Amino acid sequence: MGAPLDDVTIVEIDNWMAAPSACAIFADMGAQVIKVEPLSGDPMRNMSRPPKFAEPNEALQDYDFQFDVDNRGKRSIGVALDTDAGIEIVHRLVEQADVFVCNLLARRQQKFRLDAESLFKRNPRLVHATLTGYGTTGPEAWRPGYDITAFFGRSGLYDASREGDDGEVGWARPAQGDHTTGIALVAGVLAALRQAERTGEGQQVETSLFEAAIWTQASDYAVTAVDRAPVRRRARPNMLNITSNRFPCGDGNWVVFNMPEPSAWSKFARVIGLEDLIEDERFATPGDRYRAMPELVALVDAALAAKSRDEWGEVFDANGIIWGPVLGLHEVAIDPQAEAIGMFPSITGADAGTYRTVNAPMRFANAEVQPRGPAPVLGADTRDVLARAGFDAAAIDQLISDGVVIATR
Repeated sequence: MGAPLDDVTIVEIDNWMAAPSACAIFADMGAQVIKVEPLSGDPMRNMSRPPKFAEPNEALQDYDFQFDVDNRGKRSIGVALDTDAGIEIVHRLVEQADVFVCNLLARRQQKFRLDAESLFKRNPRLVHATLTGYGTTGPEAWRPGYDITAFFGRSGLYDASREGDDGEVGWARPAQGDHTTGIALVAGVLAALRQAERTGEGQQVETSLFEAAIWTQASDYAVTAVDRAPVRRRARPNMLNITSNRFPCGDGNWVVFNMPEPSAWSKFARVIGLEDLIEDERFATPGDRYRAMPELVALVDAALAAKSRDEWGEVFDANGIIWGPVLGLHEVAIDPQAEAIGMFPSITGADAGTYRTVNAPMRFANAEVQPRGPAPVLGADTRDVLARAGFDAAAIDQLISDGVVIATR
């Protein structure tokens, strides 16, 4: 089996997680991805949380797993973009590329002659893809953005997720917004590639953390964009439906339910041992149950305290209850369903040996789409990449001597 993008070359100039994560997926799809880094490297390097192994593992103890997941399967070249020679190197690479991915703000792209207009002069069939915090136009286009600020903060997601009107603003896990936006960029680039191949003309495509976050809330915004009314923030005692809520179990672990049909109430009550409430006039109708939600939540909490999460899970499954366990990340990493669909495949690299990584959320029946190797060491592929771009050995040595590029291997 071949890979979907095994004839595609991508040049990326980006950092941190959002745009790099998109290019990691392209590498999984078989593309040759050339990561152009500053001489100091992507600032995300060496920022990973150190692993906490039950048993010592010297080979993996200092490995940068968080950088790896967003940069696996790529090639690295270190280039001084603040030099004319460095920019010329990038332009030479772009001449042979199908896609250029960048997360620099528009003014910085223009400063370094990496904007679409400049690069189309070197490759008129190029797909030029940009990922920013807030977009390349509008009053906020100048503003740098991270997923915490642009995706979760400004998009309304943090506010809408608060537990009630007085609830604290939560804190997102690392790069959740980045990886979501990366998937949006993947979709845009693939569509732009098809158009460029069909027409022979270059194409610009962009997305932003802000846009992707708004789209993830499209069901809310479908109404809010029209009526512009604040969204009701619902804590557990204020939910609309008792059978679409979340509850702690006897062991302190939580479960969530989603059975919005009014008819689900009697079945739910019977399964958790509250069948006496089915005929209780206080909870007779959906409206009654909504008005009595604080009392009803307390009753369900007390009922579920009788068993652990996993014990209740067996009961729920046996009785056709639609539920989900609230798992910890450490539990998901060994979850049988995650294992069955290949969410944690293994990579083998020369430096770290064999280790598990995280799969992209898509699978192909008849194509080789998978992690293809570890993230590159900074500048590990500089000599080979430059040679393939037409630089001879003497020219490469001179660029290294002049401090335009670095080559670590």
